[in-house]
Amino acid sequence: MRAIRRTNTKPELALRSALHRQGYRFRKDYRLDLDVGARVRPDIAFTARRVAVFVDGCFWHVCPEHGRDPEVNEWYWAPKLRRTVERDRAADAALAAAGWRVVRIWEHVPLDDAIAAVTAALRGEGSGDPGDPGEDPGEDPGDPDEDSGDLG
Repeated sequence: MRAIRRTNTKPELALRSALHRQGYRFRKDYRLDLDVGARVRPDIAFTARRVAVFVDGCFWHVCPEHGRDPEVNEWYWAPKLRRTVERDRAADAALAAAGWRVVRIWEHVPLDDAIAAVTAALRGEGSGDPGDPGEDPGEDPGDPDEDSGDLG
């Protein structure tokens, strides 16, 4: 299990690189200490616009399309995967309660679709409430986020 990456997975790197090329700036693996007492680490965080992006692996987060029940050591893996899904739902709820938009992208989603989902959330479309306190109505949605981010 030491070889399993928590950050910098191939799908995450591809999405971050594409967003960076389009001029968006963000924070990677940024810990958010929310008012509700929860701590969440989105893969990509646009702090000024309050958008949290998670790139979920099909096995680890039990993808409805590609996820499968473990066949070996099911007594260990089934509860572990169930806890991961429960943790994801709790993080989504905590972020939504704090006024953040949450974007969850499966690793098998094509890069263009993933970029479209993230940019829609940044424009206030899609997931989350477009009128939440993190949105500045005078901000041009085409402008990159003013936060510093990774270069990858």
